[in-house]
Amino acid sequence: MVRSPILPKKDLIFEKGDQVVYPTHGVGRIIEIQDQTLAGIKLQLYVVEFEKDKMTLSVPTAKLESSGMRKLSSKQQMNEALNALKGRARVKRAMWSRRAKEYEDKINSGDPKSIAEVVRDLHRNANQPEQSYSERQIYESALDRLLNELAAVENVDLSEALTILEKNLKNYTKKNVTEDVSLNDGDTSDETYEINNRTE
Repeated sequence: MVRSPILPKKDLIFEKGDQVVYPTHGVGRIIEIQDQTLAGIKLQLYVVEFEKDKMTLSVPTAKLESSGMRKLSSKQQMNEALNALKGRARVKRAMWSRRAKEYEDKINSGDPKSIAEVVRDLHRNANQPEQSYSERQIYESALDRLLNELAAVENVDLSEALTILEKNLKNYTKKNVTEDVSLNDGDTSDETYEINNRTE
């Protein structure tokens, strides 16, 4: 049997202790690099701990690219994500189930700018209608992902990260809230509404 070679540790992209981002789980930390033999094949694994979720994940080093695991965003990339919060909320004229799927795909992409767009589109100020239960769940999931990476990039705690994020959302209120329009299942409209977030 031909066995997969072990990637030399000197060629590894990440080291023990590095913080990384896994698309569907957010920010984690590599706590170990293991050598294991499974079904006669030698594997080298990153063991990633997600402290908040109290879980660990083993990612084969040979499948790092396909797994989507990446290093933390740079400060420039995070600034681009924060700037996305200041833009106009974009709400598609489509059934909520379809929009929810698109929001979840953005969150699970692991891309901070895409996640920020979800936060922006679902954010509600005090003078606006409350979010539905499902909207709130998706919003909180996106907010949590963005906050955790922002805190890691800026090396601050979550409360400080929230302050930074709120400053970017402050004074940007949806003056013209577009209500969701219930469409028939056969309606494939992708018309997008831009909602002006700026307070004038």
